[in-house]
Amino acid sequence: MVGSAIVRHLLAGGLQAENLLVRTHAELDLTCQAEVRAFFEKEKPSQVYLAAAKVGGIHANNSYPAEFIYQNLMMEANVIHESWRVRVQKLLFLGSSCIYPRLAPQPMQESALLTGPLEPTNEPYAVAKIAGIKLCESYNRQYGESHGTDYRSVMPTNLYGPGDNYHPENSHVIPAMIRRIHEAKLKMEVNSALSTQHSVLLWGTGTPLREFLYVDDMAAASVFVMNLDPAVFAAHTTPMQSHINVGSGREVTIKELAETIATVVGYRGAIEFDPAKPDGSPRKLMESRRLNSLGWKPNVGLEEGLALAYNDFLNT
Repeated sequence: MVGSAIVRHLLAGGLQAENLLVRTHAELDLTCQAEVRAFFEKEKPSQVYLAAAKVGGIHANNSYPAEFIYQNLMMEANVIHESWRVRVQKLLFLGSSCIYPRLAPQPMQESALLTGPLEPTNEPYAVAKIAGIKLCESYNRQYGESHGTDYRSVMPTNLYGPGDNYHPENSHVIPAMIRRIHEAKLKMEVNSALSTQHSVLLWGTGTPLREFLYVDDMAAASVFVMNLDPAVFAAHTTPMQSHINVGSGREVTIKELAETIATVVGYRGAIEFDPAKPDGSPRKLMESRRLNSLGWKPNVGLEEGLALAYNDFLNT
C-alpha cells in the first residue's frame, strides 16, 4: 500500500518510470540476504525508500509474533546494510507509531521513544521497527563522514487507502471494518426484512482513540523528508533521535470511526462491540509539530479518505 503510493507520488512529481526500481515480493525476497545483495550489486540505486514490511492488526500481531519480529528485522537489516555496501547515500525507512510506549504521554513526541514498556499485542513488530531506526542512526554515526551516509526515518500514524489488505482476520482496523460493514450491508440487502435487527460485531470496547492518515499523504511526507536539505534535517533532529513523526493531527474513537465507515458504506444496521476482545493501546496520537514546522501538512480528511478507500475496496 505505502510503496505503491510513493511510486504514484514520485511519478506525479516528474520522475521517469525508467528511473524507478520496484520489485514485488515474488521477484525479490527481502528477508534473503543473498537475493538482496545480488539486487543491489546489479542495480546500484541512488536512493532507497524502505516501505516493505510484514504488517497486520491486533489479531495478526497476536497470532504470528515470531513472523512479525523475524521478517521485519531481516528486511530492514538486509536492505540498509546492502544499501551501504553499494554506497547508497540517501535512504528513507518507514516505521510505525507503535514504537512508542503503551502509556506514552499524549500526543506522542519523538522523545518518548524507549521511555517505557510497549503495547504487548504488537511488541515484536514495534521492536523490529525501533531496530530499523537505530540501524539508520548507527550507519549515519559510523559512516556519515566517510561515506556520506544519510539514512532517515519517518514514523507514520495508522495508514489506510488504495492497496490496503482487506483480509477478514489479518488486516488493520480500517480495512477490516470496511469489509465487515460492507458484508453486513450486503446481507441486509438480501433480506431487507432483517434490516432493523441486523448488526455487525467489532472487536473491543470502541473507546480507544486513534489517529489515521491517508496513504497518499504519507507518500507525500516521505518524499518531502527524503528531499530535505541535510542541514535543515540535522537542525531539527539529533544523531540518536533522528526519526520524524507523520500524523494527521486528528483522532477519533473506534466507535466514531465505525459509525463514519457505516455512513460511507451506506450500512444502516446496528454496530456492536465485543469487550472480551483486546482494545490495544487506549490512545495513540502522534505529535507532528516537527514535520509541520518544516512545511508539510496533510491534504486528505478522514471522511474523504474513507470514501476513496471504500471505492478502492469495491474495485479490487
